Amino acid sequence: MRFHRSLAIASSALTLAACAAVGPDHRPPPVSAAAQANFVGANAAGVSQAPVEPGWWRLYQDPVLDGLVEQALAANTDLAIAAANIAAARASLRGARSDRLPQTELGGSAQYGRPGGAERLPGQGADTSLATGFDVAYEIDLFGRVRRGIEASRADLDAELAARDAVRVIVAAETARAYGDSLATARRLEVANRTVALLDQSVSLADKRFRAGRTSRLDLVRVGALRAQQAARIPELEGDLDAAGFRLATLTGRPPAERPTIARDGRPLTLARPIPIGDGRTLLARRPDVREAERRLAASTARIGVATADLYPRISLGGSLTSTASSVAGLLSGGAIGFLLGPLINWSFPNQAGIRARIAGAEAQAQGDLARFDKAVLTALEETETALSRYANEIERRAALQAAASEAPAAARITRAQLREGRADGLAVLDAERTLANAEADLAEADDRLIDAQVNLFRALGGGWQAGIAGA
Repeated sequence: MRFHRSLAIASSALTLAACAAVGPDHRPPPVSAAAQANFVGANAAGVSQAPVEPGWWRLYQDPVLDGLVEQALAANTDLAIAAANIAAARASLRGARSDRLPQTELGGSAQYGRPGGAERLPGQGADTSLATGFDVAYEIDLFGRVRRGIEASRADLDAELAARDAVRVIVAAETARAYGDSLATARRLEVANRTVALLDQSVSLADKRFRAGRTSRLDLVRVGALRAQQAARIPELEGDLDAAGFRLATLTGRPPAERPTIARDGRPLTLARPIPIGDGRTLLARRPDVREAERRLAASTARIGVATADLYPRISLGGSLTSTASSVAGLLSGGAIGFLLGPLINWSFPNQAGIRARIAGAEAQAQGDLARFDKAVLTALEETETALSRYANEIERRAALQAAASEAPAAARITRAQLREGRADGLAVLDAERTLANAEADLAEADDRLIDAQVNLFRALGGGWQAGIAGA
């Protein structure tokens, strides 16, 4: 009869445990309508309001870039660190879930001796005592301490997954940037070599005119100085090209000596169509740093409940089974068996100052995480709007430089012809050559800056790459 009464009490306790959890429930923080609307720069040149697509780097339609990004996502060391953090968070979640299960302990002991002060009879030796025990305890989660702990651990895992996604955004963007730098730098190097070759012709022409007495030595020195100035750019560009290759090696998990070989064919990295940007609502749902901040807030909110549960009694159902004997044979045959069964109550009362201090600390942590979430939202919007503005301005700047570069070669040809006909002096030719060299160099640099602005925009948009990527 007592057993049935105990079973009824345990069933009632389990029913209560299923419906009570102290502490606040997490709700995703509200975001203003303005933050979810279209971007300020939504109508800028080079973009569309279409939804952001998976695998944004495929918009370049470059198989080499596609392969490099996939290699980086598979082998990057920062992603390996993120994977280890995820594994640790998953282990922590398994540990938290195990608190819902009965806690068991199996023990045994062996003692040999004689109690002090006991009279020793003739022929009597020391006593042997063997004992085994099995203990079990199950916490009745009346106030949700265990459930809130599981909730916090699950949110921690979600935050680590979001942090891993943030690293993927960075790795994909920086791989595309390094590849774009390789192509743009190779193009700038080609322009520099071509400019030096043209200036070699100008130096040769100036030298012939000087020997023929048709120009001064000053004109020869000036064009030679311009040639040397342009030639000095080549070693710097070679160094930049090596640096881009070393960055690609590190991003793809390789040593510098195994850096990928990028063809120096002078082709630019160009987009097949305008960049799709979506709106603020989809941006905030996609940005991994915003998701991570929201999950950190969820974890800290759950830990308020964990701390609050300590204000109330912690009730466990426990039992133990023991067996004692004077020999191994007696122990195996049953020995003297005893058992205990009953509830255990543990309550820190009335001095709860330490508990309330922990609750206050958990609440302060949640307030800080809420502020970090708000900051993440504002940062995401700021970075995107800034990237949109700079991209639009880079497009405009490149168009102006393209117009200048289109006119400079004709001006240089006309000036050279006038020089041969005696209608222009060496200074005019020098000025035309310098203008041509600067125009072509500026255009090549503008192409590099345009790619950089595109990558910054893709990165600010949060990737849009997760779907369809292995391991995402």
